[in-house]
Amino acid sequence: MSATASPFDPYHAALSSITLSDFVGQWIDNFHQRRLDSLNSLKLDQLLRRKNIYLFKAKNLEVVTDLVRSLLDAHLSSQEETLFGKVLEAIALFVCARTHNGRKSAAQGIDIEFQFNSNYYIVSVKSGPNWGNHQQVQRMKQNFSAAKRILNLPNAIAVNGCCYGRDNQENKGDYLKLCGQSFWELISNDPNFYLSFIEPLGQNAKEKNEEFFRGYYRIVNRFTEEFFRKGWCRDGRIDWEGLVKFNSGKT
Repeated sequence: MSATASPFDPYHAALSSITLSDFVGQWIDNFHQRRLDSLNSLKLDQLLRRKNIYLFKAKNLEVVTDLVRSLLDAHLSSQEETLFGKVLEAIALFVCARTHNGRKSAAQGIDIEFQFNSNYYIVSVKSGPNWGNHQQVQRMKQNFSAAKRILNLPNAIAVNGCCYGRDNQENKGDYLKLCGQSFWELISNDPNFYLSFIEPLGQNAKEKNEEFFRGYYRIVNRFTEEFFRKGWCRDGRIDWEGLVKFNSGKT
């Protein structure tokens, strides 16, 4: 797949005869391509300016390659969480569209809306249960209230749907927090659905990861070479003071 290729649109894909396995497969291909694109577009200067240099000094990293890999891994970890969250959100919309004719909501902050039996649901999809701080949760609650007004559905059931994990107190008063199995059961009407797309997620994973790590090691070698060329290693020791100045100095 090229860097500009788009995966299946979840709603329209659900209306077609495409299988869940094929749908997940294309989104996973897109996920791996975007991981690689993110890696290839990264610059060492960007990496050093974005990360907490004090933290890496505190971890007693004294070998340049170890430092470069730690910086790179920290960047990729946060990137992958975001990218994979999009995959899970797409799967959720695909499943809900196929099961309940659910659709992407036009209301701000609402990812899915659908009707099931006599209830209307508005759903904000998150990857896991520990997704935000107090202010972010308050913002989600405001989005729920605004959506009810916009949709003219004051009795709509607001749901914070988390794709993995669990929450032992699902009823939060003005909204439900459904995690893992509970969330997937709501949108699929199948208590075991949360287990059904594990295998498709692993399609071609070995080949994709091998391709990714070939690019990863090239970047590590290139960044290590650049690190020395810019003089951030003096007399065989990492110039931590110079790195902090580059990261946090006024000029």
